[in-house]
Amino acid sequence: MIYLIGGPPKCGKTTLAKALSKSLGIPWVSTDTLQSVIKPYINKEDFSEKFPISNQREKDNDEKYSKYSSIEIIEAYKKQAKTVHPAIDMFAVCEITDGNDFIIEGYHIEPELAFKLNSKYPDKIKSIFLVKSDKEKFISSIKKSTTPNDWIIARTHNEATYQKIAEMICEYGKIIKAESEKHNLAVLNMDDNFDSQIKKAVDSLNTK
Repeated sequence: MIYLIGGPPKCGKTTLAKALSKSLGIPWVSTDTLQSVIKPYINKEDFSEKFPISNQREKDNDEKYSKYSSIEIIEAYKKQAKTVHPAIDMFAVCEITDGNDFIIEGYHIEPELAFKLNSKYPDKIKSIFLVKSDKEKFISSIKKSTTPNDWIIARTHNEATYQKIAEMICEYGKIIKAESEKHNLAVLNMDDNFDSQIKKAVDSLNTK
C-alpha cells in the first residue's frame, strides 16, 4: 500500500508521516527529497517556470510576501507540485511493483494526483489531506514551533508578514479542501486538537 499525505505547508504532514511510519513499521519519504532528485535534470531554460518558488531570489519572507500576493505564491506552489508529480508517480509504481508499503508526504501531493494514482493502481493507494483554516490559530502554533530551522520563524521579522503567510496557508487549504471533496478524498482540518487529529488520521489510514 502507498500512503499519500498532502496539504499546504505547515499543516502537520511530516508529523503524520512519522506517526504513521511508527504505527505501521514502514518507511516514509518527503516529496521535497524527490524534488531535489529531479532538479538537476531540469533544463535551465525551463527551471524558473517549473520551480518558481525555488527560483525566487527573496530568501526573506518579509520581502517575498510584500512582493507577491497570496494567490501568486499559491500558484507558484501548485506549479512546482505539478513538476514533481511524475516523480511521485514513478516512485509509487516502483514500490507497488516491488510489493513494498511506503508513505509519501508533501505539498506536491495534490488531490488530482491522488485521484489519478488511485485510478491507475486500484486498492494500492490511500490518501489524506491536512489543512488549516484559522489564521490566528496558525500564527499562534507557528510561534510555538520547536522545528529546527523553521522556515517561517527563521525568515520572518515583521509581524505583518505572519498574517500574510497565515492568509496564504489558509487560502491554499480552501483550495485543497474543495479539490479533495470533488474527488471524494479524505481531508482533515488541523486547527484544533492537533495531537488528536494526528491520531485520527493514523487510525483512518490504518483502516482496512
